Amino acid sequence: MGFMGSSSTPRSVNGTGTGSINVEVAAKPRRRRFSAEYKLRILREADELAKTGGGVGALLRREGLYSSLLAAWRRERAQGEVSGLSKKRGPKQTVDPAGAKEVRRLTTENARLRRRLTQAEAIIEVQKKIAGLLGIPLSNHDDDGSDS
Repeated sequence: MGFMGSSSTPRSVNGTGTGSINVEVAAKPRRRRFSAEYKLRILREADELAKTGGGVGALLRREGLYSSLLAAWRRERAQGEVSGLSKKRGPKQTVDPAGAKEVRRLTTENARLRRRLTQAEAIIEVQKKIAGLLGIPLSNHDDDGSDS
């Protein structure tokens, strides 16, 4: 008899009974995703087993789940039967207030008009220089663009 009471017969880790240890580690583990239907089925089974006096642990072992996951699914189910269980991952979608879309549109238009104004002012400066070189007199208007 060896250390820690091991027997002379080889034991299987992967359940094949061949005696060989076949442990495969994925290069990058992938997160398991559960459908809303699967979650509801497991919750129904767990609720039935809990009413009859046990067996929830066996269900969790059979499915490879943790009790904390079951508790989280129950919490989600309380929020909304299917909508809570089919929660999407990623950033939350924000709902724009009524005027936010209009503010974005006006800000974009304002930036576009400022670019056009800068371009128009540059063209006017070039025209003034050309008029000065050609000796063409310009009428005396204020440079600020007002008509007062």
